[in-house]
Amino acid sequence: MFQLGQFTDIGLLLLRLMVGVVFFTSGWNTLKDPDARAKEIEMSKPFAVFLGIAEALGAVGLIFGALTQLAGLGLMVFSLGAIWKKISRWHTGFWGENAAGWHYDLMLLLMNFVIVATDGGRYVLKA
Repeated sequence: MFQLGQFTDIGLLLLRLMVGVVFFTSGWNTLKDPDARAKEIEMSKPFAVFLGIAEALGAVGLIFGALTQLAGLGLMVFSLGAIWKKISRWHTGFWGENAAGWHYDLMLLLMNFVIVATDGGRYVLKA
């Protein structure tokens, strides 16, 4: 049978890059227009700015493999916050309308869990 375990660290690198790109673009878009983002998520503008900066910095940590576990844990907190908001406040279902459910946030939460649990694999910067 196939011996694909040899590609684990490359898979973890690709996972970190993908999750990093998703969170970096989210953070960047938030910082481009924090007023609109604050209104969209029903939070204050200062919180939206904090969110944008934290998402972008966490993403950079994942992409470069710097403080990978800390970055992943922080991004997990944001995913949990998004899930909580969608379920408790907006009453959005798992799939939601127009694919706006919390399934996407759950996938990102679990992807970050894998990154945290594996410390991002072999291809990381160690302090």
